[in-house]
Amino acid sequence: MKRFTPPALALATLAMVGASCAVAQDDPKATEQWEPVPKVVTPGAKENAPPSDAVVLFDGHSLAGWEASKDHSPAGWKVHDGIVTVDKTTDNIQTKQHFHSYQLHLEWQIPKDITGEGQGRGNSGVFLASTGPGDEGYEVQIMDSFENKTYVNGQAASIYKQAAPLVNAARHPGDWQTYDIIWTAPVFAADGTVKTPAYVTLFHNGVLVQNHTELTGETFYIGKPKYKAYTDAPIKLQAHGDHSQPISFRNIWVRPLD
Repeated sequence: MKRFTPPALALATLAMVGASCAVAQDDPKATEQWEPVPKVVTPGAKENAPPSDAVVLFDGHSLAGWEASKDHSPAGWKVHDGIVTVDKTTDNIQTKQHFHSYQLHLEWQIPKDITGEGQGRGNSGVFLASTGPGDEGYEVQIMDSFENKTYVNGQAASIYKQAAPLVNAARHPGDWQTYDIIWTAPVFAADGTVKTPAYVTLFHNGVLVQNHTELTGETFYIGKPKYKAYTDAPIKLQAHGDHSQPISFRNIWVRPLD
């Protein structure tokens, strides 16, 4: 038998439902998210120390996780006093492990008695993705940019030959400097075309100098940038061939982001 709902009762019921919805919309709990719970990462005990989920690439004692870029032989740079100094008689070195997108921390030092000028003064670089044995890949420039004039898309903290830093945050030679980098790797379609480009965010000595900068391809000394498809790649440090004194590195770690 069909039940009959008096119009007044029906209206009252609708009013109650409406009031309930109004309460729900006004309830702060309606916009609270409880799942999934982010995993716990313990920060480093000291400033710039690696957090608990970091991959330590250089701890001051060994280059066991590195290799020569040209032939994958053991890295030949000089480890001493908790640092590693570039050996310009050898070649670039790169990580044995490959990465995609990540957060990278590294510290570098221009010698206090550095000589030379322009690009011939403390020149090196960190390649965020090494795509070949030489200087192929995506380079953030490292060099002495403290009162040392050169082309602005080739000074310290530039995306080499692509993007000058927003400001010059270089410290005096002899002081340790830091790079904290967010590398968003490019994504390629099956046919090798670019689905999404690469991006770099960079803090130099705690100062934002590259703000989600879009790259137009790999960095080249001569010629325009272009992309070449890859999946993941090593991180590479450059042994530049200029005649100035070699620079040093310490405290290098990375947090994969995918």
